[in-house]
Amino acid sequence: MRPSFAVEEALLELGSHLKGARLRRRLPQSIVAERAGISLNTLAKIESGQPGVAVGNVAAVLHALGLLDALSALASPESDS
Repeated sequence: MRPSFAVEEALLELGSHLKGARLRRRLPQSIVAERAGISLNTLAKIESGQPGVAVGNVAAVLHALGLLDALSALASPESDS
């Protein structure tokens, strides 16, 4: 099943942000993929916003980039009004 347009847009934006974070840290894809324990192909899918990538893999990339804290805040009671 194809995700909604809103989901597709959010994934594209997330992928772009993750790629930007990687580039700001001057890390090649190979290093981030290794640190995250995923393949280069999976990292490329995440950075391009493709749906169907396991959320655990996205979390591993966030961790590899030092951004994992942002994930736990997504649906926190404080931000859910």
